[in-house]
Amino acid sequence: MLGVLPQSPSAPEGLTVADLVARGRYPHQAWYRQWSPADEEAVAEALGWTGMTELAGRGLDELPGGQRQRAWISMALAQGTDVLLLDEPTTHLDLAHQVEVLDLVRRLHAEAGRTVVMVLHDLNLAARYAHRLVAMRGGRIVASGPPADVLTVQLLRDVFELDAVVTTDPVAGGPLVVPVGRACRR
Repeated sequence: MLGVLPQSPSAPEGLTVADLVARGRYPHQAWYRQWSPADEEAVAEALGWTGMTELAGRGLDELPGGQRQRAWISMALAQGTDVLLLDEPTTHLDLAHQVEVLDLVRRLHAEAGRTVVMVLHDLNLAARYAHRLVAMRGGRIVASGPPADVLTVQLLRDVFELDAVVTTDPVAGGPLVVPVGRACRR
């Protein structure tokens, strides 16, 4: 019912991309129903979505960070759920690979109708890619809504103890956070 990708997933050494993605089909297996053509199709479709078809036979541990993350997203897609929960899907990736992964997530929502819930700590990437933000502090929701409504100077001070300027992103048109420094506690 729910595809989940943890922040720092791990896989056994020597696992290929195809083997990893196939593990996404395990919830659909039973002692009386093993691997089927539908499973094969789901794996192929997931690899296609992430551009990983050509790398299916490669070892997961041989891949650079961006490709490895796309392989893990493929596994979550192969589960065939309408909802994906992604915990920091851009962790340990350089900016170009972060944008690549988030563009993929955007496509999954726009073209495949997947609902995607992500944890992102980069506020500018969150503002650019999310339709709705939820800001939390101490395990409690402090604000929720469209990025322009949530990312305010006061919220940044209250939640992150950060003095910042919030301006308009010249590319996406949403809010852009420019940190000034650590806010003084009053």
